[in-house]
Amino acid sequence: MSGVNDFAFKMATVNGTGSASANGLLMQAIFRMGIPVSGKNIFPSNIQGLPTWYEIRVSRDGYTARPEAVDLVVALNTGTYAQDVAAVRPGGYLVYDGSWPLDGELLRDDITILPVPFGQMCVEAFEGDRTRTLLRNIVYTGTLSALLDIDMAVIEEMLKEKFAKKKSLLDANFKAIEMGYEYARKQFSCPLPFHLKKMDATGGSIVIDGNTAAALGCVYAGATVGAWYPITPSTSLMEAYKDFCERFRVDRETGEKKYALIQAEDELAAAGMIIGAGWAGARSFTSTAGPGISLMEEFIGLAYYAEVPAVFFDIQRTGPSTGMPTRTQQGDILATAYASHGDTKHLCLYPSDPRECFYMASEAFDLAERYQTPVFVLSDLDIGMNDWVVPRLTWDDAYVPDRGKVLSAQALEQMTTKFSRYLDVDGDGIAARTLPGVHPKGAYFTRGSGHDKYGTYTEDAAAYQEVVDRLARKINGAARAVPAPEFHLQKGAEVGIVSIGGCHAAVLEATHRLKAQGIPADYMRIRAFPFDTPVEDFLRRHKTVFVVEQNRDAQLRALLTLETGVVRDHMIPVLDYGGLPLTAQRVVDAVVQHVHQGTAV
Repeated sequence: MSGVNDFAFKMATVNGTGSASANGLLMQAIFRMGIPVSGKNIFPSNIQGLPTWYEIRVSRDGYTARPEAVDLVVALNTGTYAQDVAAVRPGGYLVYDGSWPLDGELLRDDITILPVPFGQMCVEAFEGDRTRTLLRNIVYTGTLSALLDIDMAVIEEMLKEKFAKKKSLLDANFKAIEMGYEYARKQFSCPLPFHLKKMDATGGSIVIDGNTAAALGCVYAGATVGAWYPITPSTSLMEAYKDFCERFRVDRETGEKKYALIQAEDELAAAGMIIGAGWAGARSFTSTAGPGISLMEEFIGLAYYAEVPAVFFDIQRTGPSTGMPTRTQQGDILATAYASHGDTKHLCLYPSDPRECFYMASEAFDLAERYQTPVFVLSDLDIGMNDWVVPRLTWDDAYVPDRGKVLSAQALEQMTTKFSRYLDVDGDGIAARTLPGVHPKGAYFTRGSGHDKYGTYTEDAAAYQEVVDRLARKINGAARAVPAPEFHLQKGAEVGIVSIGGCHAAVLEATHRLKAQGIPADYMRIRAFPFDTPVEDFLRRHKTVFVVEQNRDAQLRALLTLETGVVRDHMIPVLDYGGLPLTAQRVVDAVVQHVHQGTAV
């Protein structure tokens, strides 16, 4: 049941009308009241004019998955009134712009409808159509402050921070907030049965999105080269990296920039640029989405075979083709694991929230240089572009980048044998590399064509196979170095649940609900590929295993089958691929249906 600090509400508006600022204000205010909160932005792929929604979930227990039921909807887009009215749970509330009557066909007896003349109030109080449109959002912020008991002192403090140097805007926003607040207090019973009460549960936490966190991680990891072609939902990652570099990578005395940032003509060119930079010794990366990965595959194969480090951030969205650019999915699991033609296999990291986006950024660069190979970080739109509350990021100042086997000028000078670029002298599958210009003895010809272990061109079958077998041994050996799975175990569990990335919040919440229903379930979150032995052990020791993922074709299950040898039919797919973040109820329903009825999901 919804109640104090345990409910969900959403705002239904039109893209391009300035609602994002108001919605962010609401979420930040709740966060500053010490209450766990999360926000999901459901927005269209055009610039303006189409419907957009912003969902806020308040959870005193800290759950962050998308809510399956909404207690209150603020409906300001007449074009989606029918959809928005239907979204309110029985017993919930609908707030709409009462400047115009609501179609009688939309009325529901099982919800409370609260008309507020937002438009009329703004016409009477402010000048200019654009100003009225923007401030209507602030008026509904005031109304919600009264209905949900949001601390007005917190709202006022945030407005002062934002408009400290713009008194006219500050005054207008104050006026709009007070209009909405006072109207609700006079016309309705405030607060509603579900509302807010201050807590102390967000201390030591921050609000951040995954793309910003990943960009910051790149800075801390020592990345100095970024190349990309703009594509939703990854563009903001490179924009954030640019902002951080302008703050922290510019020499204060000379003004010299200590980074290179290049917008390429397409994704293939961006991949080539970062691979070239990685070959030269820079820590380099690109940010992209599924369509970009498709275009980059030729160069990805080059980096794998020529053994050049590079990091690829794949902020996944729906596909195939253009798909739905502003909807989330996990459709690139197989594409990244085996990207490019021929026999290739890549290291992949799967963050579950912005905090892991930050830390996995540095891990990705270390792995790329240690194993001299492309590394993929698979986030998604939900993680990358939505607001998350996560523990404050920390950093070990003693961190030293793992550059791998890079021979220095001194080491090359002391060599008594000829340097051979692809010769494995340690037996771990990793050959030593050199950086261009360091020493004449370290020169070699970088080849994407057939070569032997000495770096010489070859079409000899045995020599070719020796190199690609070593590459396989190298990548398989990385299974012990990539982030290990995360386990949540329960006593007496016969059911196992496996998931990945952005599904984590919903699956973890689902395990708690299942336990309350008498179904204890062990949960393994896979954090990286290749898989190490604990992954296969988990699959084999559970009588029933559910694999939860956000794509149509059960790509994670297919990858587990290919790489562990566990038969496909041992794993029951739980698939959600409509483009919206996963809910805990979807997982609960699938498990309960199978356990109680023995039917396929």
